[in-house]
Amino acid sequence: MAQIGIGLSPMRVEMKIGPGQSNSGALELSNETGGKMRIRGEVLDFTLDSTMTPQFNRSMAQEAEWSCRQWLTVNPMETEIGDNEKLIIRYTIRIPQDAPSRGYHCAAGFTAMAPAGAPKAIGMHNVVRAVAAFYATVGEHRPRGEVAALALEKVGDANIAVLSLRNDADVHIRPLGHLEVLDAAGQSIETLEVPAFPVLPRRAQRFLMRLKADPAAIRALRTRVDLGMDEVQEATVRLEPSRAEPN
Repeated sequence: MAQIGIGLSPMRVEMKIGPGQSNSGALELSNETGGKMRIRGEVLDFTLDSTMTPQFNRSMAQEAEWSCRQWLTVNPMETEIGDNEKLIIRYTIRIPQDAPSRGYHCAAGFTAMAPAGAPKAIGMHNVVRAVAAFYATVGEHRPRGEVAALALEKVGDANIAVLSLRNDADVHIRPLGHLEVLDAAGQSIETLEVPAFPVLPRRAQRFLMRLKADPAAIRALRTRVDLGMDEVQEATVRLEPSRAEPN
């Protein structure tokens, strides 16, 4: 069978919205397969795990307080799309009048399948799903959080810088910043951008950055991060040579 592939744009929608209001827009889904396919949509909850990997499910009890899943509708929910065609998918989020003032998140997922009536594949096959994340902020909020920890971890043969950020606010935050790897003289030998992931409300998030610098030269990690609070937070951790060198 041909390789299944779909594209989705945008993959992130952020909005500020009031109780009782609605917000509508459109996503564009493209068929990159080289053949006709069937698309099935669904609304989802999501979270980020300790490795920054998004986890999606039709319902997550731990996200109920922050979920906009029940307020999101997408149309069409199921349709077919031809070779190299583009499909416009309409969405609407309707915020209840009594919705508490906080940030909410949910997602719309679109799974590619063989068209109706197509022969069933024999053997292994992949399920391909494209997902758009929605963030709805109800009310006015100021970011609150801090750099909670900075460490170096060994994962197999890799050296991983781990930046832990804590979000104390009722809305998600998007940190901007970088991490520097320093040698014994305090000079920067490698610089990495903090990955472009959010920290969801009222939780901590680990940001993992794989280092390429020579382990024998690593003596410290330093980060500067802007959490949107009109200040740049800085943290430095100094390392013993054995922490970075291979065993």
